[in-house]
Amino acid sequence: MRINPNLVPDVLAGIQQSEQALQTAETQVATGKRVARPSDDPSASAAMVGNVVAQGQVDQYTQNVSSVLAMVQTADTSLSSVVTSLTQAVTLGTEGANGTVNSKNQQAIAQEVQGILQSVLSQANMQYQGVYLFGGTANTTVPFTASSTSPSGYAYNGSSNVNSVAIGDQLNVPTGVAGNQIFSNASGDVLGSLANLVTALQGGNTTAIGNATSAVSAALDNVNQQRVTYGNIESQLNAQDTYLQHDSVNLQSQQTSLVGVDMAKAATALSQAEIQNQAALAAAAKVLPNTLLSYLK
Repeated sequence: MRINPNLVPDVLAGIQQSEQALQTAETQVATGKRVARPSDDPSASAAMVGNVVAQGQVDQYTQNVSSVLAMVQTADTSLSSVVTSLTQAVTLGTEGANGTVNSKNQQAIAQEVQGILQSVLSQANMQYQGVYLFGGTANTTVPFTASSTSPSGYAYNGSSNVNSVAIGDQLNVPTGVAGNQIFSNASGDVLGSLANLVTALQGGNTTAIGNATSAVSAALDNVNQQRVTYGNIESQLNAQDTYLQHDSVNLQSQQTSLVGVDMAKAATALSQAEIQNQAALAAAAKVLPNTLLSYLK
């Protein structure tokens, strides 16, 4: 059989074109994307660069929200325990200030309050993932330690400043409240008032016990007030988390619009590409030598 040399280039080009179309269709079905490389759609590829950057920022903000939320919730749990302890101390102090309570009972109550003081001190020095929750920016230093030179008997070794974390574009949130605002505030000295209550109970003076109990009550009010700040931070974090999830969904939808492929259409295109490729090979079989056709296959 003689081969018309003028047909060979066209036949070879047809096979190559059908093979490329088939490969493209197979790739789109396998990856779910119509853009495999920038040259496939330069405009969409350029837009995807911005999309990927934005998604990375959203992912980082989401991670920050999660980290701070866990920290804030842990701190608030500690403060909840402190509230319970202070409430118990007020009850005990009120009992100790009762003129009918004898000295022996007052000493027993003093021991109970001393135990409460140690429990509260433990909460004030609570750690989360290796950092102290109530140390402010000095979160690697034990916030509260006993001190013979401090009027309250305890020194604050932390910072009055707190760290803040970015949870959105130009949106930062504090990671909590500095410990001195919670436990050694002028309007309510938690550790100092408990220490004074212990001393008053040991001394047996009901007036002193009553005054010390009032100071513990004021400290309790202050802790409850500081917990409001934690509640506000938690609410802000939850709201931002919802916003970021919505933003992430929108970005993923944008990605699909930019480089994604309609799978139903892609499957149809693959079927058509397979048919066209088979047709090209069949046409080639009529004009090309068997040895060459076998090589092309």
